[in-house]
Amino acid sequence: MVSRISKDTQLCISLSGRPSNIGTRFHNYLYAELGLDFVYKAFRPSNIADAVAGIRGLGIRGAGVSMPFKETVLPMMDVLHDSARAIESVNTIVNDDGILHAYNTDYQAVVDLLAAHEVDPTVPVVIAGSGGMAKAVAAALRHSGFTEGTVVARNEISGRSLAQKYGYAWRSDATDLSAGLLVNATPIGMSGSGADSEALPFPGSLIASASTVFDVVAMPPETPLIRDAREHGVHTITGAEVIALQAALQFELYTGVKPTSEQIRRASEYSRQ
Repeated sequence: MVSRISKDTQLCISLSGRPSNIGTRFHNYLYAELGLDFVYKAFRPSNIADAVAGIRGLGIRGAGVSMPFKETVLPMMDVLHDSARAIESVNTIVNDDGILHAYNTDYQAVVDLLAAHEVDPTVPVVIAGSGGMAKAVAAALRHSGFTEGTVVARNEISGRSLAQKYGYAWRSDATDLSAGLLVNATPIGMSGSGADSEALPFPGSLIASASTVFDVVAMPPETPLIRDAREHGVHTITGAEVIALQAALQFELYTGVKPTSEQIRRASEYSRQ
């Protein structure tokens, strides 16, 4: 964090139903490392429309948007950039002199991680979820060449809609499915999610037979799904990796400064302490 906050210090925030310290620590670490006159604070808004109006009215430079607000904020934006428009989901707001620009850096983070982990795009994929993060995941998978997939969602309307948009099948549960890649894009396994915090989004047999398991949940760093996959010797991609990459992209949008890979690594490690 900057050593002294002044009238010129720029504020960035996050808007989430379940705020954590991850983004706050990540961004403030890099502000300090790079000597930038910024400060970052997490919020749990009681009224999302009022919160977005506050971004505009107070000149807040940027905002990360998490569940359950990624789709709700869409009509409140002035400019939808390709990443947000394509999947109708926002995870980043940038305020340019009162004009609110919407982006989705989750999408690019998933694309980059699939490539970095060299996940075979010919394997069938099963995606759990049909909300904003699931939209980013499905779009990223199709962009990366994954043509055979199933969306598993209890909400038939949103589940079918998402599956049809990307040429995938829809199922209400994952019973009797098989896949090489499993992606959890639900809050199941997230700290603070009640009974779901220790639950698995997929049957144990499906996890054990997969070649790669990808969990977008960032807290805890090792979710029940990641833990179970590792116990079965399955390759994993974690939510901690997603949040670090998408936060680095947000950081660049807010500040105009691109941190190095080493700076991102250190900020990510610090954010999880």
